[in-house]
Amino acid sequence: MSVGDDDGRAVVEGAALTIEGLAVRYGAFQALSNVSIEVPAGRLLAILGPNGAGKSTLGRAVAALVPNCAGRILLDGVDIAGWPAHRVRRAGLAYIPEGRGIFPGLSVIDNLRMAVRPVGNREARRTAVERATELFPVLGDRSRQLGGSLSGGEQQMLGLARALAVEPRVVVADEMSLGLAPRVVDQVFERIETVRRGGVTVLLIEQFVHRALAIADLCVIMSRGTVGWSGIPAGADQEILDRYLGEADATADEPAPETLP
Repeated sequence: MSVGDDDGRAVVEGAALTIEGLAVRYGAFQALSNVSIEVPAGRLLAILGPNGAGKSTLGRAVAALVPNCAGRILLDGVDIAGWPAHRVRRAGLAYIPEGRGIFPGLSVIDNLRMAVRPVGNREARRTAVERATELFPVLGDRSRQLGGSLSGGEQQMLGLARALAVEPRVVVADEMSLGLAPRVVDQVFERIETVRRGGVTVLLIEQFVHRALAIADLCVIMSRGTVGWSGIPAGADQEILDRYLGEADATADEPAPETLP
């Protein structure tokens, strides 16, 4: 897969993540089949599709949270398929799951300290925590507050901060906007753009179709466990969206309730 520059010409870049012929099964159910995607370094790939299309399974397979039964997953050219999740994370790939991905019974600062435990020595870990709170100042203000007592948006910020504290090369963000009020969704997308501008490669699995397309460099639309369409966002016209997303596209950008979880 390639990406267009400002003039619409194709620009081929080194791939941070390459997925080749990936297949995942849950018992007799084929969740993914022959999925192949290439994501250039420092780019944002939006992964879209209706419920049950295999989006989250793809993200979890890349992060080694579910095993693949065929195919390769290359991180900077190294095949990480079959590695345990902790080794994949240490290699530079961070996964932010749907539902925040925090420890609700721990304070904000302890959530961050848990995230940076694999990082070097004590000084390196302290620096990593400081880096996270500089990116999300509200977390520094709430450092002693329990993670579970934060607003929904703040919990999502904490989940993103936990992932970024270790300076990953690739971030897989699974439905980060789910259940958030519109103004908080804006904040989440702003932070994701900041991450991408910092050179991090992002796989964004998202329900807000048009919002995701607005910030993406590349797009993949999943359909029944395979890649139905891929290309640059400008190529995902309404006909394409209707064909692969149908009613899902019509409702995907409806605002969440104003009340935060």
